[in-house]
Amino acid sequence: MKVLVIGGGAREHALCRSLSLDPDVTALHCAPGNAGIAEVAALHPVDQLDGGAVAALATELGADLVVVGPEAPLVAGVADAVRAVGVPVFGPSAEAALLEGSKAFAKDVMAGAEVPTARSYVCTTPAEIDEALAAFGAPYVVKDDGLAAGKGVVVTEDVEQARAHALACERVVIEEFLDGPEVSLFAITDGTTVLPLQPAQDFKRALDGDEGPNTGGMGAYSPLPWADPKLVDEVMETVLQPTVDELRRRGTPFSGLLYAGLAITSRGVRVIEFNARFGDPETQVVLARLKTPLAGVLLRAATGTLADQEPLAWRDEAAVTVVVASHNYPGTPRTGDLIEGLAEVAERDAPHAYVLHAGTKRDGDRIVSAGGRVLSVTATGTDLSQARERAYAAVGRIRLDGAQHRTDIARKAAEDAASTGV
Repeated sequence: MKVLVIGGGAREHALCRSLSLDPDVTALHCAPGNAGIAEVAALHPVDQLDGGAVAALATELGADLVVVGPEAPLVAGVADAVRAVGVPVFGPSAEAALLEGSKAFAKDVMAGAEVPTARSYVCTTPAEIDEALAAFGAPYVVKDDGLAAGKGVVVTEDVEQARAHALACERVVIEEFLDGPEVSLFAITDGTTVLPLQPAQDFKRALDGDEGPNTGGMGAYSPLPWADPKLVDEVMETVLQPTVDELRRRGTPFSGLLYAGLAITSRGVRVIEFNARFGDPETQVVLARLKTPLAGVLLRAATGTLADQEPLAWRDEAAVTVVVASHNYPGTPRTGDLIEGLAEVAERDAPHAYVLHAGTKRDGDRIVSAGGRVLSVTATGTDLSQARERAYAAVGRIRLDGAQHRTDIARKAAEDAASTGV
């Protein structure tokens, strides 16, 4: 099987790494990729938002499967363009990707599917914004209706900050605050059959203790030792399958990766948001634990034959990812800084720990930073404590001027699991 992955972040590096380890994959390509992905896949320059260009590249390469990583190409209709030239593609149509592209559309689908979620108002005027903020009170949850690269949500006790964010958005969703821990659960679907993966938890805030501004994600871990063993079955029954069924009923079947961001509240599971693609950095830990070869599963989803898929096999190990970000992230990050220590990690920490590249590029024989989130250092272990130790040992070998990372990824879960013997 020849596979082409679209994108250039750590999520795509994680996908390419898993695909490169799949014996059925005979050729692996990525466009545009990054300095790390270049070690496992042939890179091609492409405008990833240009469906015609991506479809032409897939045809030229003779790809048997195209995997679209980021949300922006999906919302732009890249998967539709690839399907139109007869190449199987893992990723929803532009119409179905509105589940992530529009918070208001997602709320409408959830209402139709009777999926439990937060009460909300869609606002377009200052008067509507003030009315919604007053109705819910603090803490205020304000979401840009469109794509915002994981940074369009503000949760604050300050009504003026909430109002300012709302006024800066063309259309905004204001909703009730959901208490309880958050969980990310991915599911692969062909539009009918739904195949859940293992849950993960990510860390959105920039600083330790969940302080600081929202980011695209500073780390993640899986499994969740504190979660109810029946959680996946419950979410399948109340969220994932009803959503896929509702989209099919509307004539916009969703084929690809359905990502449910969930709050485990005092009143039960509630959906915070849907995404239409693998999440970053949760993909890094989920794929680290997946034993079943990836390519065949994605191809079955792309060709409507997921019902034929054998149950997925998972490693018993735990996985932890720590994101190394550049100076000033999530503001305007500094780029062009030299990254050192990558060879040392490969030599001393493999195979239990490895580095997935996000915002990197090659500059001659050097690798330099090229974005906000630069690297995802991922490690596995017999439990979360060992996975954490290995991940942070590897992070300690990396040198990047001005770099920042959280030191508490998975710490509480690891300590709780150790104290309870889970």
